[in-house]
Amino acid sequence: MLLDPKDRKYYLLGLRIAGDFGATIAVPVVIFVLIGQWLDEKYDKAPWLTVTAFLLAALLSGRMIYKKAKRYGRQFQDLDKKK
Repeated sequence: MLLDPKDRKYYLLGLRIAGDFGATIAVPVVIFVLIGQWLDEKYDKAPWLTVTAFLLAALLSGRMIYKKAKRYGRQFQDLDKKK
């Protein structure tokens, strides 16, 4: 079963969104949590600095996802207009 060329654009946009959102969530969380764990060990504050780092990463990821969702929404509307 081959994809209809018209639908292919939507699938590619969907895959790009999934990959981009996944990285936007995962990368800050991993980096901030590792930094939080390192700081917890250094200052003997476990688990508070790790939890704080995770919350900061979640807020940062949420803000970036919101901005990207707006941009991808415009791209989707542009695809719909070209249809």
